[in-house]
Amino acid sequence: MRALVYHGPGRISWDTVTDPALEDPADAVVRVGTATVCGTDLHILRGDLPEVKAGTVLGHEAVGEVVEVGRDVHHLRPGNQVIVSSVSACGRCRPCHDRMFGQCCGGGGWILGNLIDGTQAEFVRVPFADHSTHRLPPALPLDDAVLLAEVLPTAYEVGVRNGEVGPGDTVVVVGAGPVGLATVAIARLYSPRRVIAVDLSAARLEAAVRMGADAAEVPGRMIAELYDGPGADVVVEASGEPEGFVLCTRAVRTGGHIAVIGTPGKPATLHLESLWRKNVTISTGQVDTSSTPWLLGLLRFGRLRVSPLVTHTFGLDRVLDAYELFSHGTTSGALKVALRRG
Repeated sequence: MRALVYHGPGRISWDTVTDPALEDPADAVVRVGTATVCGTDLHILRGDLPEVKAGTVLGHEAVGEVVEVGRDVHHLRPGNQVIVSSVSACGRCRPCHDRMFGQCCGGGGWILGNLIDGTQAEFVRVPFADHSTHRLPPALPLDDAVLLAEVLPTAYEVGVRNGEVGPGDTVVVVGAGPVGLATVAIARLYSPRRVIAVDLSAARLEAAVRMGADAAEVPGRMIAELYDGPGADVVVEASGEPEGFVLCTRAVRTGGHIAVIGTPGKPATLHLESLWRKNVTISTGQVDTSSTPWLLGLLRFGRLRVSPLVTHTFGLDRVLDAYELFSHGTTSGALKVALRRG
C-alpha cells in the first residue's frame, strides 16, 4: 500500500510500504476513506515528539471501511463504516474503566501515528478495535465524521468540559486553529454570555466569527480590558504557544479556569508570582474520546455545525501538498484538510 512515512525531523515521503496485518485477535484492518492532517503531525515533523521513530506512518484521524477483524472483535464485521478514534482503548485497565482512554495503560492511549503506524495511508491496523472505533451513520458526511476522531472530542473534553464552561460565562479562546474553532462552536451549546476568539491571523479571526464567536480580535486591547476589568470566567489555550499561555493568565478572572488544550512544543513560563493569590484553576489533558458517541448524536441531529472547519480537500496521494498548505494555515486560510481516498 501507499502511506505517508516519517523519516525524522523535517522529512516525510509518500512511499510504498507493507500492507498492515492483524497482529492481535482484538485488531481490525480498516481501508481509509478520509483522513486529515493534525497540528500534532506538524509538531512531530518539527521534532517536538522524539518518541516518534523514523519509519512510522503518520496520522491519527480517519474514517473508513473495515476489511478484516480478529477473532476477539465482536462488534465489527467487514464492510462496516467506522470512525477510527485517535485514542486506542484496551477496555480492561483502570483508566479505561474510568473512561480515561487517553491514559490507557494496557497498550492503548495515543499510539496511532505515534508509537505505531497511523492513518495517513490506504489501510490502517486498529488495535482494540471494539473499543477504538465507532460505527458511522450512513447520512453523516465524511468530512464531518472525521472531525469526531479527535478534533471535536478534544475541544469538548479538554477545553469546554475541563474548563467548566457554563451559562452566562465569558469564554476566551486563545488560538483560532481547528481545535480552537471547534471549542468556540461547542462552548456556544452552554449559553455563555460571550465567546471571544484571539489570534494573530485575520483569516482565522474571520473563521471564528463564522463558527459563532461574539468577538474575534488580535491580542492587545481585548486582553488588556479583561486584565484591567473583571476577566474571563474560562480561558482556553488552544495555540500551543508559550505566549498564548501567558495571554491566558492575563485574561482569566480571579477564581477562573484556564484549560490548556493546545499541544506545547516548548516550555511555557508559569507566573505564579502573579497567579498564586487569584484562586485560578489550570487544567491540562490528553483527549479520551469518551464523548464521541454524544458528539456524534449532536452532529446527526443538527445541534452542532462544524462543516466550515474543513476548508480544503486533497486526494490521499497528495498528502505532501496537504502538509504544505496546512503548515501555512495562518496565511493560506487552511483549517482542517481532508485527505480522500481516490
